[in-house]
Amino acid sequence: MVIQTDGDRKTIARILKVNHAGESGAIRIYQAQLFVCGWLRPSITDFLTETLGHEIEHCRIFRKAMPSRNARPCRAMWLWSIGGWLLGFSTALAGEQFVWICTEAVEETVHRHLDEQLNFLNGRDNDLALKIASIQGEELSHLNHAKSQIVGSGSLAVIVYRVIVALTESVIWLSTQGDSAKMASAIRKSHD
Repeated sequence: MVIQTDGDRKTIARILKVNHAGESGAIRIYQAQLFVCGWLRPSITDFLTETLGHEIEHCRIFRKAMPSRNARPCRAMWLWSIGGWLLGFSTALAGEQFVWICTEAVEETVHRHLDEQLNFLNGRDNDLALKIASIQGEELSHLNHAKSQIVGSGSLAVIVYRVIVALTESVIWLSTQGDSAKMASAIRKSHD
C-alpha cells in the first residue's frame, strides 16, 4: 500500500490539472492544423488525424483520473482552447515545416514535464504513473516523427521553436496560476 502525504495529493492533483489542460490545448492545435492542411497540405493530414485521435484519448484518460484524486479541470481552459487553435492555425498557414516545428516544440516540452512527473509518481501513484508512461510513448512518437520531417534549421525555425516552447511553458504556468511551478518545486524536493 502506498502512503501519500497531503503534499503528495496536492501535487498529483496539479499533475492531472496541467496534463488535462495541456491535452485540451493539443487537441485545439491539431484541429486547427487539420482545418488548414485539409485545404493546403493534404499530404500531412493522416499524421495530424492520427495524432489528434491520440490527444483526444489522452485528454479523456486524464479527465477520468481526476475525480478519485480530487483534481479539477483548469479554470482557464479558454486560454488553452484559443491559444492552441491560434498556434495550430498560424503554423499550418506558415507551411508544413512550421507544423513540424510546432509539434517538435510542444512535444519536447510535454516530454520533459512527463519525465519529471513520472519520477515523482513512482511509488506514490503507480496507476497514474502507468497511464502517463503509456501516453508518453505516444507523445514521443509524435516528437520523433516531427523531427524526422524537419528539413534544415535556419534562424527563423530556431526562433519559432523557441517562441512556441516559451508560449507553452507560459500557458502552463498562467493557466494553473503558478501551480506548475509549485508542482515542479514539490517534485524537485521529493528527490532531495
